[in-house]
Amino acid sequence: MSAPHALLTSDAMVRADAFAIASGRSGDALMAAAGDALARAVMARWAPRPAAVLCGPGNNGGDGWVAACALKAAGWPVRVFSICPVKALKGDAARAARRWGGAVEALDACDPSRFALVLDALFGAGLSRPLDGEAARLAQACGEGQVVVSADAPSGLDGTRARAEGPVFQADLTVTFHRLKPAHVLQPGRALCGEIVCAGIGIPDGWEEEARPCAELNHPDLWPIPGLELEAGAHKHSRGRLLVLSGPSGASGAARLSAKAGLIGGAGFVTLACPPGAVAEAAADPLLVIRALGEGDPGAVLNTSRASAAVLGPGAGLDDTLKGRVAAALAARMPLVLDADALSVFADAPEALLSQLHPRCVLTPHAGEFERLFPGLSAGAINKIEAAREAARLAHAVIVFKGPDTVIASPSGAVRVNVHACARLATAGTGDVLAGLTGAFLAQGAAPFDAACAAVWLHGDAGRRLGPGATAGDVLARLPDILADERDRRARARILQRLTGAV
Repeated sequence: MSAPHALLTSDAMVRADAFAIASGRSGDALMAAAGDALARAVMARWAPRPAAVLCGPGNNGGDGWVAACALKAAGWPVRVFSICPVKALKGDAARAARRWGGAVEALDACDPSRFALVLDALFGAGLSRPLDGEAARLAQACGEGQVVVSADAPSGLDGTRARAEGPVFQADLTVTFHRLKPAHVLQPGRALCGEIVCAGIGIPDGWEEEARPCAELNHPDLWPIPGLELEAGAHKHSRGRLLVLSGPSGASGAARLSAKAGLIGGAGFVTLACPPGAVAEAAADPLLVIRALGEGDPGAVLNTSRASAAVLGPGAGLDDTLKGRVAAALAARMPLVLDADALSVFADAPEALLSQLHPRCVLTPHAGEFERLFPGLSAGAINKIEAAREAARLAHAVIVFKGPDTVIASPSGAVRVNVHACARLATAGTGDVLAGLTGAFLAQGAAPFDAACAAVWLHGDAGRRLGPGATAGDVLARLPDILADERDRRARARILQRLTGAV
């Protein structure tokens, strides 16, 4: 697992802090670094203004005391409100509070309307119970006319579960430390955090041995993209053959989007297999090679297409014929993307699909499809990361649990979370593009987990470049430039590595 992109649960972060202290970095130094980073982030974004700093009873509150000192030293008018008397504080937080030197008021004295900025340093990511009392009052009162900044995570938000069970601060900025937590990347937690800054606080190398990450943030440094650079002797058949199953007449559009994404993603030869009635409408697109599906052997088209990977499901129709074709493709043990109808057609008997899957499969369910395949799993899991991980284990396949916080899980237990996307992808057909792009990478020999992670990130990057009124066709149109940009970025990184001697 790549440490720069690691995600840590709240408990793992406690262990990382403990490792740093055991390695010789004092808790006081960690707190000073965190509080200074918090203050710097505030001062980088806003001019001095009346600020209330809300300090909790533990280390999160200690970060607030340090930040209050730094803001005051920079000329900010600061008042500190503490959830408990200073004399009740212990350890590093007590030492930080003693350095404040100014007046300290109780939380019940805080009227947020009198401040332009409220710094929430009450509890952070480690709180696993609902806010109550004055903390709950302030969470509900803040945000009406003032900026809210949270230390580590908005108080009331469970950093590991990524959700709140009661009142919670709605932050404009959240400054966390060392590594992101699930609440910073999973919804609804991410939406409560506002802008997110992750600051280093000097935890030394080797912490991963004591604080194993729960997942990684999906990033281009973590996977290859097949086809970005081609050898001089490359030809269409050497670049992989992708088969996409089409739906009936009037419903072939989804599969055609997948097939076009397969071409753009680098598959050298893409075949669209259509029911006889859909051949004419599909054949109107000169980019696609069309094969008519027969009424007999459901696996015949797979056997004759020489496909190295296939995409089944987009607009394919919910009937027993599709079930037979999915079963035939699974029996062939070829790399597969199962999307949309290829998942929903098994809603009445999900075990019939799960029992046939293998590690070369990539399943791409949205929340509703995930629930039909894995009833109760999402609601019963700690968070979406663990739900996807368990689903991948049960399915023996890669799971792409789609959403604004898409989670990609491997049957080996590896998980990546993708937040590099945009809500403009929430339109018909974009999922079909994602399925085709994943299929293209599989056809070119990418490992299923890497193929899925790459496709999700690049697809999300296309979404970030969309404007109002954009459609799935616009996602397709942006993919070539995105692939070229990523090729150039990697080339620049290689040159820099050679120049600097970096490993």
